[in-house]
Amino acid sequence: MDTLVSILKEHAEPLPDIGSDAFADLFDRYADAQVVLIGEASHGTHEFYEARAAITRHLIAHHGFTIVAVEADWPDADQIDRCVRGRSKGAWHDAAFARFPTWMWRNTDVQAFTRWLQQYNQAQPAEQRVEFRGLDVYSLRSSIREVLGYLQDTDPAMAREAQQRYACLNPWHDDPALYGHFTEVGGMATCERAVLEQLQALLSERLSLMENDGEALFNATQNARVVRAAEQYYRAMYRGSRESWNLRDRHMFDTLQALRTRQAHEAKVIVWAHNSHIGDARATQMGDSGQLTLGQLCRQAFGADAVLIGMGTDQGSVAAADDWDAPMQIKNVRPALPRSWERACVEAACPMALYDWRATDRAELREALTRRLLERAIGVIYRPQTERQSHYFDATLSEQFDAYLWFAQTTAITPLSSPESSSHEEDTFPFGV
Repeated sequence: MDTLVSILKEHAEPLPDIGSDAFADLFDRYADAQVVLIGEASHGTHEFYEARAAITRHLIAHHGFTIVAVEADWPDADQIDRCVRGRSKGAWHDAAFARFPTWMWRNTDVQAFTRWLQQYNQAQPAEQRVEFRGLDVYSLRSSIREVLGYLQDTDPAMAREAQQRYACLNPWHDDPALYGHFTEVGGMATCERAVLEQLQALLSERLSLMENDGEALFNATQNARVVRAAEQYYRAMYRGSRESWNLRDRHMFDTLQALRTRQAHEAKVIVWAHNSHIGDARATQMGDSGQLTLGQLCRQAFGADAVLIGMGTDQGSVAAADDWDAPMQIKNVRPALPRSWERACVEAACPMALYDWRATDRAELREALTRRLLERAIGVIYRPQTERQSHYFDATLSEQFDAYLWFAQTTAITPLSSPESSSHEEDTFPFGV
């Protein structure tokens, strides 16, 4: 470890204040990439969100990136996109990101970024405005509603057919995991054919439907893709975590590709997701067990035109829950374990640093990071009492990422008020932007 620590000390690029131009300028080195994936070691850390937003603002304003794609559900992110690009609000009446974990996107850092993005877009022609899109698969109910709403406005006959196809899933809207249980364990017939038929119906009629509103058709089609992926995902859950994880990350990649290729010139995209999605699984314990990741798929598709940036911390506070659907708490993050990448960064004694090993003159750093050490991952759940088993896995940092942002001391994000406590739609669409 002593050699590793000394090399980390030598190659650390100290980070200036995150809000400064000097911080943003450090990321000019990724200007020519097609996809920049920016991770986070937890879903509840302010410094990760703040740094990611600062990098994104710079890449948008100075280097032509036109899509921000996030680890969030398509219909919820679409509300943000409608607002920041000046699109119509549509018929959606719920608050964005109202389901657990609400704090992951309903927080002051995301609020600040979306306000900036709205202001930036106002100065751009409509066709050049930056999109804010969701990549995830969990929005079964709301995606069905979006497809039906679109068809009711454009083709009532197709809407009736869609209602009949989606009726198979109606009993499971409130708990789609039960659908997976009864089909995979209980022998109940699946809805797979019905949701695939609906997606194919939209695709086959897209030329005639596009005359109405190409943007609305794209939104409806993506929601139909989400419904299909969600139906598969909730069944895959009962066949094992590897299969459901892989289905989810493949859907994220397919959505990313649909976004890029939709524009006349393939768009440059910035992805916001957890380290466990944006890192290359082949360099981790996850890959050893057969899991793949969005970052891996991007590397395989784009080669050096994909940049994977991880983040890490030693200790501080984090917003997280004890269990799924449990209340959010502000929890203390325990100091990093020995023989971990985080502990090595602590011992390198640079409290805020960028480590980048893509350049040819960083061969020494890249070689030093080829060993396998522990790496911590905190999602929306944090269980410090079982931290080694619950939150650490083996990883080779130089192959998992292209660069790594280090913040020794971090603080929890600040959540916004819950959707239930807001009395006016303008307060929650989205987040008072």
